[in-house]
Amino acid sequence: VQLQASGGGLVQAGGSLRLACTVSGRTSSSVAMGWFRQTPGKERNFLAAISRRSVSTLYADSVKGRFTISRGNAKNTVYLQMNSLKSEDTAVYFCAADDTQRGLQSDSSEYAYWGQGTLVTVSS
Repeated sequence: VQLQASGGGLVQAGGSLRLACTVSGRTSSSVAMGWFRQTPGKERNFLAAISRRSVSTLYADSVKGRFTISRGNAKNTVYLQMNSLKSEDTAVYFCAADDTQRGLQSDSSEYAYWGQGTLVTVSS
């Protein structure tokens, strides 16, 4: 499974941004997908996950109600819609895939495949 994250950039506080993760080597609906973020010197933190075939989702409390994870209808892509962005959302964002067919995972060690990361900068 290969993952390619995109959509990062500079946005003002209160604004919105949509990240995309393109999946190749496997259909995205056959794997659970997650989004994480990381700032320098800190661990990678869980944001959201979506199950195979989009049956269920899971969110970190810090982004619940502001971020939405979803799958594209026609493309092999998973999205992270981010609204009401805050300066503390500034980080490198990573998508990840879990092909073990377990339940939704929030632990980064449970994901075997990772994209390269895309930088999101929120200016206050």
